[in-house]
Order: sequence, then C-alpha cells, then structure tokens
Amino acid sequence: MRRAVVAGCGAYLPERVLTNDEIARTLDTSDEWIRERTGIRERRIAAPGQATSDLATRAADKALAKAGVDAADIDLIVLATSTPDDTFPATAVKVQAALGANRAAGFDVQAVCSGFVYALSVANNFIRVGQSQTALVIGAETFSRIVDWSDRTTAVLFGDGAGAMVLKAGEGKGTNADRGVLSTHLHSDGRKHQLLYANGGPSSTGTVGMVKMHGREVFRHAVVNLASVLDEALTANGLSASDVDWLVPHQANKRILDSTAAKLRLPPEKMVVTVDRHANTSAASIPLALAEADGDGRIKAGQLVVMEAMGGGFTWAAAVARW
Repeated sequence: MRRAVVAGCGAYLPERVLTNDEIARTLDTSDEWIRERTGIRERRIAAPGQATSDLATRAADKALAKAGVDAADIDLIVLATSTPDDTFPATAVKVQAALGANRAAGFDVQAVCSGFVYALSVANNFIRVGQSQTALVIGAETFSRIVDWSDRTTAVLFGDGAGAMVLKAGEGKGTNADRGVLSTHLHSDGRKHQLLYANGGPSSTGTVGMVKMHGREVFRHAVVNLASVLDEALTANGLSASDVDWLVPHQANKRILDSTAAKLRLPPEKMVVTVDRHANTSAASIPLALAEADGDGRIKAGQLVVMEAMGGGFTWAAAVARW
C-alpha cells in the first residue's frame, strides 16, 4: 500500500510579539483574565506589508530543508488558509513561484481552523492514488488582518504564523504499524455557520469582513465534536487512546485542549501545546505545533501522532500518522 510519509516539517512566526498586557492598554481586559480563560499570554503579528504567502514561503523553505527535498521535486502544493493574499489567484501559486517549485500543481483549501487537516487529507489521497510523489502541505494565516481589535471576545484569541509539512510516497503493508498517514476523517455542519464566521466576502458585502464568534456555543460543540472525531479516527485504525504517543490539537483555547484530552483519558504530557505563545493561528496552528515538537525531538520516528481541529462552518477533522 502507498503511504504518504512525513519527510520534514517547518514553521515561521512573525517577529512582532503582542502580549496580553499590550492588548489590555486599549481593551477592558487583563493578562490574568486572558490567561485564565484561554491559556494565551502572547501572539505573533505579521509586519505591515507581510502577506500570508510570505509566511507560508518561509515555513515551506524550512520544511524542505528539514526533509532534504529540493523545491524542483515538489509536484503538489496544498495550502490551507482563510486569509489569502488575494481573492484570486490561490496563495499556493504565489508560494510555488517564490519557492521555484515549477513542476507543482498548487491550490488553496478553505476550512478555517480545520484547514490543515483538510489539506493533509487532500495531499494524502493524491499520493495514495499515485498522482503525487512529493507534496507540500501548508497552513498559513494572517488573522490579525480580520480581527476587530475593539472586540474583546475575539481580539485576544488570534495570531499570525505558518507551518509546513513535506510528504513523500512510501510503501507500507496496510497496517497501523506503517509509517505515514494512516487515515484522515473530515466533517462539517453548515447549520452552525452563524456561531463562528467572518461577516463579509466578495459575493455578499464586497469586503473582507471581521471575525465574529459566539464563544460559549463554539466551546460546547468543539469539545463534543473533537472527542467524537478522535474516537472515530482511533477506531478506524484499530487503536486506543493508550496507543497515542502525541496528540497535536488545533491550538484554539487551553480549556478546549484540556477537555478534549480528558474525554479521551490522555495524560496532559502527551499533548503538544503552543497556544500560550502562538494563540489561535487557525489553519497554521497544527503544523506550527508539529514543527516545534518534531524540531525539539519530542516526536520520534515510529511514534503515533494524532491531529485534530475544529473551525468555522462548522468543520472538524482528525488525522492519524505514524512518524
């Protein structure tokens, strides 16, 4: 069986650090209030003129270097983002040009915070059917551009960044001991649109819009949906929570992370957490966390890594991979 094997990860965070104390200077909030409710203490903000494609390209460069892969060998780029450079063309093709990946097909995937797992699913399927040999999967966001900085319910939550992963075709026996992506599981429910959305778009308002969220409802659905899709993913592979070496969740809110892990009875030390320093970077949060844990040696070859995310739409998804 063909498998999509993780060859390397990379990440990029803008230089500008925005702390809770700085936000509290203009909003009725405090560092203690934000940390207590979200686990966030700081986030990164893209510089003026720094686009999503710039962040994505930097992360992709690092992933390629880690994988020992030349950009000319990439035949597919799938980029997850809700904050593209332009309405069109796809941000992926700007990254393609910047990298010099001239052989690659490139396109964007939009599933908000679930975007990276959706993009991973697409690339995995391309590789499994033989249409791609070496794929680049990217999650990149400049959410600071669509946040209403006068709205306390959303301004404290989001940050900017990008993460990337190189996948290469490999061979497996079709068991859960194979290296590579074992399965992906995608869901959506458009009936919950109004609970987390941007209030604009080309065909509705002609504007980009700003993030709007009903936090309590999102939290309630997130805990239920994430626990459900994680159980689905493990069951599909004949695995249990005790088999998981690392849970790499979407970094939305520390309380959601803790609640999801508790439902699965996973110990906190098996969960990669970056939300305190990165905040919610939407589609970039999982690859940023993966790059950090892979880069510092926490994730080791042969270990079982489970990813999960939920975003506006609603969308939610999980993926299981053996490193």
